[in-house]
Amino acid sequence: MIDKNDVLKKLQSVMDPEIGYSIVDLGLIYGIKIDQGRVEIRMTLTAPACPLAQIIGDDIEKAVKKVNGVKEVKVNIVSNPPWSPEKMTPSLRKKMGF
Repeated sequence: MIDKNDVLKKLQSVMDPEIGYSIVDLGLIYGIKIDQGRVEIRMTLTAPACPLAQIIGDDIEKAVKKVNGVKEVKVNIVSNPPWSPEKMTPSLRKKMGF
């Protein structure tokens, strides 16, 4: 059985290449579904037309596939609700001056 916390730990290692912080700390992850070895990540981007979306998606897939039992990873990028600095962890908001 795949543990959601194990998936989150792997996602914590994925950095937004433009900003240089974890996609988890930035608040980009909206949801994680796990079903029989298949993990679906629902997320957003800091900018709607982010040119690095494919890179982030590839990095997510590589990281999550390292979790024991994961056979398939699907990344769904959504724009609603839009990202805002309020979605970041309090410590990252403070670090970035928000």
